[in-house]
Amino acid sequence: MSRPADSFASLAFPLRTAAVIAALLGCAQAAHAAGEPARGGIIQYGHLQEPPCLFGGWVQQWYLQRQFSDNLVSRTADGKIVPWLATSWTISDDHKVYTFEIKPGVKFTDGTPLDAQAIVDNFTGWLSSDPDRRNNASNLYFGEQFKSATATGPLTLRIEFKQPYYPFLNVLSHSVHGILSPTALKQGLKVNCEKPVGSGPFIVEKWNHGQDVVFRRNPDYNSAPADAKHQGPAYVDGLVWKFLKEPTVRYGSLLSGESDVIYDIPAVNWQEANQRFVVQQHITGGSPLRFQLNTARPPFDDVRVRRAFAQASDRKGAVQAAFLGSVPFEGNGALAQSSPEYTKALGDSYPYDSAQANKLLDEAGWTTRDAQGLRTKDGKPLVVRIAYSVSHVTPDGVQALQIIQQQARESGFDVKLLPTTQAEWYAGKNRGPNDYEIQPAYWVASTAEIFRVSWRPDEPNRINANNASRFQDPALWKLVEQADQTFDDARRTQLYQQAERLIVDNAAVVGFTVLPVTLASNPKLKDVWLARGAVGEPVFSDAYFEK
Repeated sequence: MSRPADSFASLAFPLRTAAVIAALLGCAQAAHAAGEPARGGIIQYGHLQEPPCLFGGWVQQWYLQRQFSDNLVSRTADGKIVPWLATSWTISDDHKVYTFEIKPGVKFTDGTPLDAQAIVDNFTGWLSSDPDRRNNASNLYFGEQFKSATATGPLTLRIEFKQPYYPFLNVLSHSVHGILSPTALKQGLKVNCEKPVGSGPFIVEKWNHGQDVVFRRNPDYNSAPADAKHQGPAYVDGLVWKFLKEPTVRYGSLLSGESDVIYDIPAVNWQEANQRFVVQQHITGGSPLRFQLNTARPPFDDVRVRRAFAQASDRKGAVQAAFLGSVPFEGNGALAQSSPEYTKALGDSYPYDSAQANKLLDEAGWTTRDAQGLRTKDGKPLVVRIAYSVSHVTPDGVQALQIIQQQARESGFDVKLLPTTQAEWYAGKNRGPNDYEIQPAYWVASTAEIFRVSWRPDEPNRINANNASRFQDPALWKLVEQADQTFDDARRTQLYQQAERLIVDNAAVVGFTVLPVTLASNPKLKDVWLARGAVGEPVFSDAYFEK
């Protein structure tokens, strides 16, 4: 575990003298004597995936962006929207205009004032066609409804919509909508990916590709969200965000003290970690990790075959066997169980029933079998290709896929696993409309707002690449649009749940497991916490080392 005395050495700063060490220790001791948490030290954090840019639309980027940028609002565990950069806000009677009052005295770490105009500049960039500024999440969630962003005063922001959009405040709490310095953004995406500039508790010092991201403390931080444990600069001097892809290496670094906290505890170490370390787990909202069945082509253009696949294997047993109790099974593939609109009864959808799976396949015309026992129809084998990125499915998840592969074979499915690297996945390998029958995937969100992203129907010359199921139902989209425009809580929940049931009934997606964010930390590192919004990002600005 890092100590205050070697903190700057951990950051590779050229400060190693005894005088500096003594000064740091003296400051930490003085703070401790005053009755507040001790200051100093560098948190060594072992993470899993390294993204292609330090901010963006992938959950792995959201984790990082939480460290260096602030949002307009934050969302608590009970779903309450609380102030962050916005100290207050009002919504017009027609639900089309939001007026935010911005916290005074906040600056980006490059010195640029964080005022209403800076936020307008972010909105303008998010919703532009400029690939260096465009935010795909913003466009997917509210680009269609958005009308304008205006600074009506130095610290007053006015956002106007063409039509009501209830999830707006939830979406603003997502880390992907962290506000970045408009001055820095003018330098272009390449520069900003390497060293983005926000107003958050930490400053990006250096990204050592393939190794780590080094953050140093922002000494002027004064814009913590209302749900933070304390207001003001971080207690620690910095944070080293290490990329340790191999589970055994990552967990081993915690055991050896090379890491103070790690992400994604391997299933085989779950029980031990709970006994030796402080373990936290947050189940993300939005979509769980589910199987997206390609309904646009055989064999899953037939709902009977989709339902047969869902019941041809013991998915719950596979998750339990592979994850050893560290992650729960999720039978509701439409919506994560931490989303407030989640329908618990749908979690029991399509239980393992090989007899029913065989019956459905017979009804669908897959009545003959080849010499290996695999089903055929009109001379074509019942092949199901599961295409996935190793950056989205962990080794424990792959083990569960292998169990499902073997069990589904008994009902006549020839399941083929098609893993790709992170680079291959983002380059489009195995992701074309005819390249797969199943894609395991997730999309984190706070609530059923995710339906707008996952189920938007295709338009002329515009395919919704986020709908890998290719399920296009006008009735479903009508429910989603009605729900998104409804500000009555009971009615909105009813509409979302109708959409949720329609998705599950059609087996457009099949439940697999939740998407958890799990941390294990040394007991001497106090007050690390998981944000309770869409993602559950690790928050280190309140953390300190016990003396």
